[in-house]
Amino acid sequence: FILVLINNFIIPGLPSLAGTFEIFFVNTLGLPFGSGIAVFLILFLGALIFGLQRSIRQQNVLFNTVMLSLTFILIGYCSYALVLVRANFNPPINENDPKDIISFVSYLKREQYGDRPLLVGYDYTAEVVGYERGEAIYRKGKDRYEVYDYKSTPTYDPQARKMLLPRMHSRQDNHPELYRERLGMSEGEKPTMGDNLRFLFTYQLGHMYGRYFMWNFAGRENDNEGAGWLKPWETFQKGVPDGMARNHGRNNFLMLPFILGLLGLFYHYGKDRGDFLVVILLFFLTGMALVLYLNSPPQEPRERDYIYVGSYYAFALWIGLGVLAVSELLANILRNDRLRPAVATLLGLLVPGVMAAQGWDDHDRSGRYYSVDSAKNLLNSCAPNAILFTGGDNDTFPLWYVQEVEGFRTDVRVCNLSLLGTPWYINQMKRRTYRSEPLPISLDQSQYLEGRNDQIPLVENPSVKSGINLTEYLKLVREDNPVIKVPLQNGETINSLPSSTLALPVDTAAVLKLGIVAKELQPLLSTQMVWKISRGNLLKPDLIILDMLVTNQWKRPIYFSSTLAPSSYLNLKEFMQIEGLAYRLLPLKVAGAAQGFVNSDVMYENMMKKMFWREVDNPAVYYDENYRQRSFVNVRMSFLRLAEQLINENKQDRAKAVLLHCLRVIPDKSVPYDEFQAGFVEPLLQVNAQPEALAMAELMAKRANENLDYYLKNDSNNRREIQGNLYVLNQLATSFKNQNRTDLAKKYETMFNRHLNKVQ
Repeated sequence: FILVLINNFIIPGLPSLAGTFEIFFVNTLGLPFGSGIAVFLILFLGALIFGLQRSIRQQNVLFNTVMLSLTFILIGYCSYALVLVRANFNPPINENDPKDIISFVSYLKREQYGDRPLLVGYDYTAEVVGYERGEAIYRKGKDRYEVYDYKSTPTYDPQARKMLLPRMHSRQDNHPELYRERLGMSEGEKPTMGDNLRFLFTYQLGHMYGRYFMWNFAGRENDNEGAGWLKPWETFQKGVPDGMARNHGRNNFLMLPFILGLLGLFYHYGKDRGDFLVVILLFFLTGMALVLYLNSPPQEPRERDYIYVGSYYAFALWIGLGVLAVSELLANILRNDRLRPAVATLLGLLVPGVMAAQGWDDHDRSGRYYSVDSAKNLLNSCAPNAILFTGGDNDTFPLWYVQEVEGFRTDVRVCNLSLLGTPWYINQMKRRTYRSEPLPISLDQSQYLEGRNDQIPLVENPSVKSGINLTEYLKLVREDNPVIKVPLQNGETINSLPSSTLALPVDTAAVLKLGIVAKELQPLLSTQMVWKISRGNLLKPDLIILDMLVTNQWKRPIYFSSTLAPSSYLNLKEFMQIEGLAYRLLPLKVAGAAQGFVNSDVMYENMMKKMFWREVDNPAVYYDENYRQRSFVNVRMSFLRLAEQLINENKQDRAKAVLLHCLRVIPDKSVPYDEFQAGFVEPLLQVNAQPEALAMAELMAKRANENLDYYLKNDSNNRREIQGNLYVLNQLATSFKNQNRTDLAKKYETMFNRHLNKVQ
């Protein structure tokens, strides 16, 4: 009850009530901003003081305890006031911009993340037939709070039935397909209550909690995403590939912490049931209760083990009590009352000793600088005063750090596309930050408020079949012109995009004067850029990007991070020049360059002379899967693209230098070769680096062979690993065949076919 009271009523409820007071006093009574909050605080604090005094006068212990508890909860909760204070100073990093009570309440309720059904709701097959208008959404105006939109509540098909504890609720992206895949359901099949509970126990409680719990107290297969927990006997399992066996994240605690914790649990229950109830309640509320409350979808962007750390702490208390349990179990063997606790302590110390021996290497972050260096490398891929579009946390947070803390390349404006759909972030982008001028955004705030232009549908208009001029289209958007409006089912109208073909006029003389186009590419300049969008709509971030393209007029360099999702490039890759770890947008098209085109001179300068690689070549430094399978894959592929372009330009010496530099700064001994590294073998042969090519091929083939033997023998469902290792062998065979090394081509082709026959 107390938890529900704090989480559902005190934390969001009191600020919401203060917001209601504020809107009433400002909008209805015409008083200045802040008057409603001042009145609310006076009344609330007065009531709190009155309650405390009354409880003391009446000598009512229970009432006094309740009032004191509420007071101390509120004192702790007042730390959130720092969020308001900080936001009003307009710092460069100010997520959600909670400056006033209205935006602060939205921040506390985490409204940007939406909500999930908890006790009763619909499953993913329920069809949404419409939306009902909900409560008003306010924003701070000139002298009052203005209603600019309304929350919407979905209405479902009357035939759809609600379900208790709806676990299979998400209709986002590929979630319905994943539900069916996990439960073996066919398309169109409606989930039963049994399916719902099966998903709860096997996935939410099993995969998304039990697996994490056993990682901490039994062991972990490896540090790859989706890894299972390790049983004691799997330490001695034969046939485990060398790469898997040497994985820093492969930890086997022999279930000793788990067993000792169970002993402590039963000991605690037997000795003090009241105290035991407190700990097990803590264990439940910070573990399984959170699983029920969060109601995880069938796919998360990352492992979520950190959410349940409170339950691990609770179980660790029982591990400590387990030593006392061991001491009592030794009573029949050791009669000496002084010796028995000492022996129990020594036996108990074996458990953290095993955990330290197994887990120290993958928890040691010393010497690992690449999260910082990767941000510097991305910024150094950009020309001065650039605009850099990024996406997600992994790209953006290191960039924010190096600019805010180290003051590195503050001339570059980092623009996170994941946040560019929010009004507060667009407003921040329109302000000067560090040494970066405001972004060239011409749209007025009224055009990008929440609910405005969130999604602009493509509605083809035959009169503009050949394409729409972006300059004219943005003018229509700014004017809120009815000519581009289309009606919705509820009678409202929204902006539409009348053509999937977009045309951006280009002042070629001005572009040439800026000197941003290489001499050999100047013949490709045209008086307009013409391209087609591949989606059936424009999202708000897309609209803001297009607005910047029109307004900027190529005065500031515009870059897209090479790690963005394909849809974020707006189908503009043929207009993008790779200059390092980012693509630069240029007003020219290289037909067929589906992955952009390389400016070898600029990219060579950036990749070979401006990058930071501190301790990347140190095998003692631990790099987890996020580094190995994401960051370094991207970097290695950038080196490969540059080398291939140099080979095409007949610059063999430079290409060889690039390839060998990559192998030197990101060696296999510290960052094991990924499957895409097989693509290095043929260019190495082409630049006469035969020893390196043969050594790499032999090592990668050996690992692929071992991995496939293991996965196929153990009937593994890990299809991605099987496909990746088959790709390595096939790529090696193809590379040697292309270079007329038929002996080696046949060798790797035989390996490939042997494993392929087992798969088919």
